[in-house]
Amino acid sequence: MNRSRTSLLAILGAAALVSSLAVAPAAFAAPTPDTAKSASTKATSAYAGSAEDEAANRQFFDAVMKSALKKQAAQPGIQVVTVRYRTTRAPSFRSQISQSTQIWNSSVSNVKLQESSSGADFEYREGNDSRGSYASTDGRGHGYIFLDYRQNQQYNSTRVTAHETGHVLGLPDHYSGPCSELMSGGGPGTSCTNAYPNAQERQRVNSLWARGIAALQDKGELTKIR
Repeated sequence: MNRSRTSLLAILGAAALVSSLAVAPAAFAAPTPDTAKSASTKATSAYAGSAEDEAANRQFFDAVMKSALKKQAAQPGIQVVTVRYRTTRAPSFRSQISQSTQIWNSSVSNVKLQESSSGADFEYREGNDSRGSYASTDGRGHGYIFLDYRQNQQYNSTRVTAHETGHVLGLPDHYSGPCSELMSGGGPGTSCTNAYPNAQERQRVNSLWARGIAALQDKGELTKIR
């Protein structure tokens, strides 16, 4: 395969990752018809996504890739991207976040999650929100996962946390899926306690980050996907 074709595939792969990350904010439970009717225009718009959300996610992706690029310089031939997160704003969920990290790190091989007190690529936050738990960005290249108190009392909290972390890794919601599918979120109901991604979800994340690494390896192409 010639170099121009390799570069094109790298760009397309990175663009696919950008597209997959454009899910902010992505709530854990699918809104019911009654909930959708009573929701404010702002909340409904945010749930559906917007051009602003897509741009913010591109910035988030770029920030993660730049961080990985620095590691690439120090470790030629790097095969794993390390994504760092902070938990200081979600102290009540440290156990669930730790379990979610262990689940994802044991499930995929091309990207790893690591807690860090500084230089984090995204953070976890906690509180009350009528939309429930969701993954979003601050619009400046850094993402965050919001964990809603009430929802985490109704649903298995580790599943909620692992599901939202799946968005950071590039997976979209699929509420119609079975309980065995992590990204089905609240679709299967409160009795579903599975917090592990299935084979297809694991393969998807590995594929997305493998293409991201390929894009990094051709350093001159990073700026072309902005």
